[in-house]
Amino acid sequence: MRTDGTEKPKFWSSEVQKSSQWPKIKVLAGMLPSRVSRGESISLPSPAFRGCRLMVISMVMVSIGVYARLMKHAEAALACLAVDPAILLIVVGVLMFLLTFCGCIGSLRENICLLQTFSLCLTIVFLLQLAAGVLGFIFSDKARGKVSEFINNAIVHYRDDLDLQNLIDFGQKEFSCCGGISYKDWSLNMYFNCSDDNPSRERCSVPYSCCLPTPSQAVINTMCGQGMQAVDYLEASKVIYTNGCIDKLVNWIHSNLFLLGGVALGLAIPQLAGILLSQILVNRIKDQIKLQLYNQQHRADPWY
Repeated sequence: MRTDGTEKPKFWSSEVQKSSQWPKIKVLAGMLPSRVSRGESISLPSPAFRGCRLMVISMVMVSIGVYARLMKHAEAALACLAVDPAILLIVVGVLMFLLTFCGCIGSLRENICLLQTFSLCLTIVFLLQLAAGVLGFIFSDKARGKVSEFINNAIVHYRDDLDLQNLIDFGQKEFSCCGGISYKDWSLNMYFNCSDDNPSRERCSVPYSCCLPTPSQAVINTMCGQGMQAVDYLEASKVIYTNGCIDKLVNWIHSNLFLLGGVALGLAIPQLAGILLSQILVNRIKDQIKLQLYNQQHRADPWY
């Protein structure tokens, strides 16, 4: 008997309770909030708003990269395209914008296609990072060769790109190094080359960022590396850093494995959380659609 004194019709138990869909409907009714039965939407606002902030940050990154790229001379910019920090900023910003757009708009609009795209792209990024780390560890010699090739290419275009120049100077001062393998790698640059027909005033020199720091010096001497490639190792070591940046970088990685592991874990956890939460939201939206379809099918039922 119902609470209002009326009796349920016979077809209620025979057609609904014995239906194969009845257990699923009971589960859905228990899992979803009561507002779902009224046709209201489900969303996860906090992750969505965080995604919108990341989307704004990615747009700022792209804008800065595009501005830096446009301010460079066209011929010089094309010559050092592979080692241009502005290109890296643009690429990272675009990828970040696409990911955050799919995640943010997909969660706000409860769009299954965008959420699945977000989850798939995030999974691909995570797997690529994992594969790069594993391959870099297994094939360390080849990875070292690629890094050496990249640094030598950057040395060649040192004077062609101000952003690249500042990046190299920062790296050499931060790691107390000079060149890729040694300070003589700066002969690869046309301005620092030691050939007799080089008319540059910086012939056989190294950048000032290779020089040993002088605490009492108030003004930076940008010509402190003058002629250092022409002297032997011991004499040059009194004025500049003689060790290459590759060895310094490898030693730094070996001495900071726990720090790098923590950074890698800090990057992996948000990615895995994003994949998991997006799949949970997709499943909840699908369950909501199923329940709404059931409501529409039984809307004509006076006892529903």
